[in-house]
Amino acid sequence: MASTIIGAGITIEGEITTDDDVVVQGTVRGKLTAKDAVTVESGAVVEADITGGPLAVAGSVTGNIQSSDRVDLQPGARVVGNVKATRITIADGAQFKGNVDMDV
Repeated sequence: MASTIIGAGITIEGEITTDDDVVVQGTVRGKLTAKDAVTVESGAVVEADITGGPLAVAGSVTGNIQSSDRVDLQPGARVVGNVKATRITIADGAQFKGNVDMDV
């Protein structure tokens, strides 16, 4: 399936809903809902609640995260918000402030 890519230098404000994978390289403010994987790349800024499948974060997320699978906070990630997922990994160098709910 094709990916939806929000490129570096692009800012989207509002609600995004897609059946595809989403790769965020720029800025998203509002709400992001994807049926498949969501990737927040290094340097990306998401100020939104995120709902999706497997989620990988290397950039900055301020908002609640809900995943039907797993959430991976990679080195350099910064997350402020609650995470609800069946599994979560927090790599060395990642920052996380919030609560984790694994009872999905």
